[in-house]
Amino acid sequence: MPATDGPIAVPSGQPVQLLDVVWNAPGPEGLTLRFRFLAPQIAREGGSVGFDAAVADMQALCESYALPRIADFGPAPAQVVISLADRPVPFGESDPAATQFFEAFSIADGLCIWEAF
Repeated sequence: MPATDGPIAVPSGQPVQLLDVVWNAPGPEGLTLRFRFLAPQIAREGGSVGFDAAVADMQALCESYALPRIADFGPAPAQVVISLADRPVPFGESDPAATQFFEAFSIADGLCIWEAF
């Protein structure tokens, strides 16, 4: 799924934009949907959003953005992963200069339940 136009509202107020959704790469728990977002304000240099605020943003993105779109991808996933990056990084590649945060969630009763990696 390609990126969206325009920012997505999150609790920290930082501008967040969908980069892509990866649904064809299994995760450790089985079928996994990965919603990958661009969040420039998490940058180590010049960023204004720290990890704690980013965690709240990822929870909100799971509940308000990912949950309503899960059915668009077929069967229900075992896990949803929300990632934030200060710059685009191709899936599966690393960029030592990039700041990236990841959180994994299971879905239960219409809620995103945080799971420790």
